[in-house]
Amino acid sequence: MAESLLSGQGAPKHVASRFAAQTLASTGVLQATDDTAVVAILPDANVVKIGAQSLIDRGRTAVYPLVEELGAAAREHKLIIGVGAGTRARHVYDLGADLGLPTGLLAILGAGISEQNALMISTLMGKYNAIRIPKEQFDELPMYLASGSPVVITGMPSYHWWEPPPRIGRVPEHRTDSGVYLVAEVFGCRSMIYIKDEDGLYTDDPKKNPRAEFIPEISAQELIERDLDDLVVERRVIEMMLTARFARKIQIVNGLKPGVVTRALRGEHVGTVIYVADR
Repeated sequence: MAESLLSGQGAPKHVASRFAAQTLASTGVLQATDDTAVVAILPDANVVKIGAQSLIDRGRTAVYPLVEELGAAAREHKLIIGVGAGTRARHVYDLGADLGLPTGLLAILGAGISEQNALMISTLMGKYNAIRIPKEQFDELPMYLASGSPVVITGMPSYHWWEPPPRIGRVPEHRTDSGVYLVAEVFGCRSMIYIKDEDGLYTDDPKKNPRAEFIPEISAQELIERDLDDLVVERRVIEMMLTARFARKIQIVNGLKPGVVTRALRGEHVGTVIYVADR
């Protein structure tokens, strides 16, 4: 009896699957995982990201009008509101780098600042039935959005200790712009709008270079080829757009100008539009 039970121990047991006996290091196998259409989970939701250094760090004069505009827009649109980390995160990155802390730990420290800002924004938007939810409860997004509540989330992605080593320096490459973008991509949302304190993308930082030229529209491919020294959004966002299934267009608008965010949510071309060109 014991011998019959042990006789099959050397034979692996396979579950019927295309990939059960394959290595996932094979490019051919990986390509076969993309032969069916991807489900858009929230195709009528709009993702907006409030820049912390652009707006939140300016205090009530910048934040209150934006909160009111987003609250009014929530009556017309389903909103997922991502929040940046801003100046306080830059301070902690500087201190952490000076102490010799690894990139993964810097990512955790930056995430804590974004969480604080998300709590502040959700509190201010409480009168509009806004709710802040942690990443562990993202499966509840459809329920809250269907009820008419705008949802506030932290912008920092959950790489944390597993943040990939950056190509330059030690500051995490995947920060709040990237985290909010990935939410728009994975949920197949209608739009991805970045709310900054500039009209959009320029050839250089207009705060430092008054001769910087405004770029109203550009493809992600061309933007990468230009390799500009300074960008209004994280470079990883532009790079991820090239392989995205849904979030193949982003829009950058000036949140200090009343009504601009509302116009962007309605589909108007305000600010800068960055898109993936079909080749």
